[in-house]
Amino acid sequence: MKPLNQKTEQITDSVIRRMTRISMECGAINLSQGFPDFDPPQCILDRLCEVVKEGPHQYSPTWGAYNYRAAVAKKVSMFMGIDLDPDKNVLGTVGSTEAMMATFMAIMNPGDKVVIFSPYFENYAAQSLFNDVEPIFVLLNPPAFTFDANVLEEAFKDPKTKAMLLCNPSNPSGRVFTKEELQTIADLAIKYDVIIVTDEVYEHIVFEPHQHTYIAALPGMWERTICCSSLSKTYSITGWRLGYIVANEELMNRCKKVHDFLTVCAPSPLQEAIVVGLEQPMSYYKELQAHYTHMKNIFTKGLKDIGFTFTEPEGSYFMMVDISEFANGRTDVEFCEELARKVGVAAVPGSSFFKEDINHLARFHFAKKDETLYEALNRLADIRKKM
Repeated sequence: MKPLNQKTEQITDSVIRRMTRISMECGAINLSQGFPDFDPPQCILDRLCEVVKEGPHQYSPTWGAYNYRAAVAKKVSMFMGIDLDPDKNVLGTVGSTEAMMATFMAIMNPGDKVVIFSPYFENYAAQSLFNDVEPIFVLLNPPAFTFDANVLEEAFKDPKTKAMLLCNPSNPSGRVFTKEELQTIADLAIKYDVIIVTDEVYEHIVFEPHQHTYIAALPGMWERTICCSSLSKTYSITGWRLGYIVANEELMNRCKKVHDFLTVCAPSPLQEAIVVGLEQPMSYYKELQAHYTHMKNIFTKGLKDIGFTFTEPEGSYFMMVDISEFANGRTDVEFCEELARKVGVAAVPGSSFFKEDINHLARFHFAKKDETLYEALNRLADIRKKM
């Protein structure tokens, strides 16, 4: 057989999804892959039942059904403060994963460079590789996960730097970047003519007193920002694979061309069903915030009682936990695999998120029912005996 694509030899399978498989094998509570064990809002489920009977069941327009794009435009405009046109500024995608891949394919040329904060969601390195783009990793220093503006500017200075991929709120660190930090990034983007690609899937899971700021809404940034997001986390529908891109017309037209040939369209019945979710009042997002704050408080208090050290999450439903006391000479990968098999709780080894040699952390998530979190904490309470 002639040689296959060499790029596939440079990556492994997803460590996150590998930990899910291990979790399923040994019956562990899965706090590794970030999906909830509770249902979407009832109004969405009721509408889905109607759509199953009445349709649509065929392709939607490739950019997304108009009512889906209109609902996204209205909802995002309300939070971002930018008046969006459903036809010019919104593209429906198969989750945020396709949104970011389509964006990279639309704006990046082979040999370009992209700035990425480390730790980072593992997909980012793969999509850079597949597009022949070189990542420049800038460390978010644990445990506070703050960045050095001078180091960041050095990355922007590189003449081959075309874009920065910014995850905010951050997976896996749980950071919510301040408006001042985002202004620093915006100033550098304008100074060095860099496009900002955002991953904002956790935009509505932010814990007080922290607030999410859309970098696209800062002065001068709408012209050079492509916003990628997903409905998976906001409406608890990770399996529906619905996302979108929001951008100015010039950048959007490039993304549309790629999307058309990459996936044709997102699932049309699900686009129809989610419109009622996108039309929820502001109170829904307040209740969502309160719900996730409740889950965070249960889990962080339980970890403190056991004796874990961790970085308090500011947003998302992830947190980085220091495993130094419990590793006992194990690597973080060995620790997480044994944690699943011996303790019955699955987490993700922190080294899978870092470019740097940092291996004393593990990522847990807490998007679970109360009873699931309490059972996980009960199991973790025996970690000193079982590990």
